[in-house]
Amino acid sequence: MLLAATVAIAGCGAAGPAGGTGGTAGSSAASRVTLQETGSTLLYPLFNIWAPAYHRTHPAVRITTDGTGSGTGISQALAGTVQIGASDAYLSSQDVAQNPAAMDIPLAISAQVIAYNLPGLSTPHLKLSGPVLAAIYTGQIKTWNDPRIQALNPGVALPNLTITPLHRSDASGDTFIFSQYLSFTTPSWNSTVGYGTGITFPSVPTALGETGNSGMVTGLNATKGAIAYVGISYTSSLAADHLAYAQLLNKSGQYVLPTPQTIDAAAAALVPATPPSEALSLIYAPGPSAYPLINYEYAIVTQQQPSTQVASAVRAFLTWALTAGNAPTYLDQVHFVPLPAAVVKLSEAQVAKIH
Repeated sequence: MLLAATVAIAGCGAAGPAGGTGGTAGSSAASRVTLQETGSTLLYPLFNIWAPAYHRTHPAVRITTDGTGSGTGISQALAGTVQIGASDAYLSSQDVAQNPAAMDIPLAISAQVIAYNLPGLSTPHLKLSGPVLAAIYTGQIKTWNDPRIQALNPGVALPNLTITPLHRSDASGDTFIFSQYLSFTTPSWNSTVGYGTGITFPSVPTALGETGNSGMVTGLNATKGAIAYVGISYTSSLAADHLAYAQLLNKSGQYVLPTPQTIDAAAAALVPATPPSEALSLIYAPGPSAYPLINYEYAIVTQQQPSTQVASAVRAFLTWALTAGNAPTYLDQVHFVPLPAAVVKLSEAQVAKIH
């Protein structure tokens, strides 16, 4: 059974984000609604921007946010303990079969970077490929000066330094994205490890598990020679810690960095195939300019909410996120790109089903 969101009749305006009153004469007679969001740590920084911005113009609605990992966001949304589960991964076929009223609703497009702690290199962005990353995460490549890495980076003086591969220990959409790239580029990885939010990584003596994107950044900063997959919304944290990230080999054989242009190029190649359910991988898109690690950022929402009031609040917020919330004012802060108009229409059609 769905658990009710916090709803109380407001005798005065809802508190503003700084603790003051943000109510209006119209809101004083309305009911307050608290919507709970949890899940993706990649999407968490954007929700932390959206929530207070929405509250300022909709003072009767408060949105609580929590970065717990996509796996938790999915499970809690399906259980009805939160109204919005944030996820970098779409629902599995098993989840859909068991929860036919659950929906994947894209809110924006994001990307992932492969970051590393190697100070003093002559290049700011090493070149890496899916097969080389798979070899690192299976322990076949143990040091940074391995000939397979050197072959991708001729002329770069790579150190004889042990590689420490970091992976997420929590169920994570970032793991889903990263392991899909390895599966799509490396048949041996696909047949032995596969992809998902909570895969079992190969046993590598130097490997370390971290929780959340912030944990990955902290682990990178603390460990010289470490490598990690990190959501693009954390690139400012990487820069602050003087950590670099790689150019990745795409499906067309080009090495590209994540920029608005390369993310848009990847999206343009695959977005037209988005089905009405909007469950679609954007990983490893074709095209010379396409960055290979991009994805939809999803709100996992069930169609039936605990009350018409809560349903109305969820619909209104998600509609705002898809329109005003997709403005550069918000998305540029986390290096996301807006949804194409055709996908906005698909998302709005799903939002309309919430009741």
